[in-house]
Amino acid sequence: MAKTEFSTLPVHLGIIMDGNGRWAKKRGMPRTFGHKAGAEAMRKILRECRELGIRYVTCYAFSTENWSRPPEEVAVLMRLFDEYLDEAHERFDKSRLIFIGDKTPFSDKLREKMLRLEAETADIEGFTIFLAMNYGGRDEIVRAVRRLAQKAAQGEISPDEIDESAVSRELYTYPAPDCDYIIRTSGEQRISNFLMWQGAYSELYFTDTLWPDFDTKALHAALEEYQRRSRRFGGI
Repeated sequence: MAKTEFSTLPVHLGIIMDGNGRWAKKRGMPRTFGHKAGAEAMRKILRECRELGIRYVTCYAFSTENWSRPPEEVAVLMRLFDEYLDEAHERFDKSRLIFIGDKTPFSDKLREKMLRLEAETADIEGFTIFLAMNYGGRDEIVRAVRRLAQKAAQGEISPDEIDESAVSRELYTYPAPDCDYIIRTSGEQRISNFLMWQGAYSELYFTDTLWPDFDTKALHAALEEYQRRSRRFGGI
């Protein structure tokens, strides 16, 4: 595919990767088959985002609510995540990787791999992938508020110093800018606790395409729609 030229691109793109299970069901396969296809789709889309020049991409991979899924499905998701971590250097050698969310429920093995990848890619500039694992937007805000409350209780800051900038500095994605554009696949039209703070002024794009079928052509169509948007942030 010839490279598409875009006059305007989001600096920070958010992606809610939805529809893996339905994609598999349509093919008479178990939901886990869809998750494997979805993982490959994510790899392709991230590579294309980097090639296009998007600076930050946040992928909603596993929410705090996803633990309630059947144990066998969660086990497959964790195995796919483990494989992703093993191949991350080869597949994303020019990318900084940051895992956002509460890492404590994951196995020691997965936590160690996440922390090692974050450390090994910390000096890479130009393209950052935030992979949201055990992530919830409300939980992130609560975490930020608690940290600010602790600082105030210890006398490090005064309550009057707590403003929007102070909260933003405590978020997982800091110092990346707020999210410009959120894409959600599969036809659902909600943000499902994703980037509640960073997405306050995000443009939203919903498509019926199931995530495993969301290819570079579909990404380009979404970015072409972004170019047509007028972002006024409450102004005229």
